Amino acid sequence: MKLALRRLRTVAVALSACTLGLSLLPTTAAAEAYSVRPLAPVSERAPESDQFSAEGVTTVGELRTLDGALSQAADARTQVIRHPGATYVKVHFSALRLAHGEYVTVSSPDGRESYRYDRNLNRATGSDYTTDGQPGFWAMSVEGDTAVVTLHSNRPSRGEVVTIDRFWRGYDRDEIAQHNFSTQSVCSTDARRDAVCYQSSHPNEYARGGAVARLLISGGGLCTTWRVGSTNRMLTNKHCFSTQAAVSGSEMQFNYQCATCGGANPGPGTKVSGATLYRVSTGGSGELDYALYSVNNFATIQGFGTLFLATTATTTGTRIYIPGHGDGSPKRLSIYEDTQGGTLCSVRNANYNTWNISYSCDTSGGNSGSPVLNASHRVVALHHLGGCPSNQGAKAHLIYNEIASLIVNS
Repeated sequence: MKLALRRLRTVAVALSACTLGLSLLPTTAAAEAYSVRPLAPVSERAPESDQFSAEGVTTVGELRTLDGALSQAADARTQVIRHPGATYVKVHFSALRLAHGEYVTVSSPDGRESYRYDRNLNRATGSDYTTDGQPGFWAMSVEGDTAVVTLHSNRPSRGEVVTIDRFWRGYDRDEIAQHNFSTQSVCSTDARRDAVCYQSSHPNEYARGGAVARLLISGGGLCTTWRVGSTNRMLTNKHCFSTQAAVSGSEMQFNYQCATCGGANPGPGTKVSGATLYRVSTGGSGELDYALYSVNNFATIQGFGTLFLATTATTTGTRIYIPGHGDGSPKRLSIYEDTQGGTLCSVRNANYNTWNISYSCDTSGGNSGSPVLNASHRVVALHHLGGCPSNQGAKAHLIYNEIASLIVNS
């Protein structure tokens, strides 16, 4: 039975320095009802082969369960869900029983992020959300380790109004490394830098990177995605997601990048959810490996720009660069191969095989789905495979041939 809140409550999990287990921090005389055994993340990596490793979906979060409820009683309208050290919190509502005029917000403690949901779950008048095919819905994730859930109501108490049953919490950098295999995709020294580091020296590359977003898949997986063409279309890898259910359950986070070079100070950016899956490639993750889809609330992300596919094959030696979210990090740009001001990234083999080109430009898990652009800022490949010195991207002109009727590539 769900417990109605009688005071402001905090659900928290503490990592013990002495044990490997998770312990619950009670906020009242009794501990909150909380699952101490996490559910497995739903993300999956693409299969490996002897010739390549798919950089795959990086696991960046953990699903937790809880018993939480909000009622209209004045002292039972707020619940604070906190997991110390979490990089994000994504809350699931299993039920809303809101009357006209009532609404719920999911916010960061400082109010920097806030998402509002009313009884109609109308994206046009409220906030975006994701679904997973089960009853209820997922609020958009909140950056940091705390989400504040508040029922806004002036009505007298009528019992439980809001039921919260699960949440995803984001791994920190050490946990991401622990839960993901390491693919040798950083060739020699990692020359990637925060996107903002190039704002003055490489303004065109910096600007084109605006169309690239962090893809949070079903709450716990991570890839890169980007807007393609002049309409509401997005591209990522098929091995990141390939079903309508996964698209509906995923967030695209634009402008997730540091404000200062090396500052480790990203803002929450702009988050939208996946809408319609249009096409996925045939074949395995070593072939074209693409998924084409659209987003909800398209108008909110149009200002970040878009990218266009090359319609002819690239050539060996062509200069390239790669914007993306390797390891789930704020957006970085790969422009140089080893050291700043050294060798520029370039195509090592424009015909590595039937489907792919190769390069030594630095990538890592989470870069799956990143665009590989030439000096004219056209996408010549869709990055998806790691393995120095031959990191690989699916040939963009072949992808264009398959999706040309579904995009406006100019």
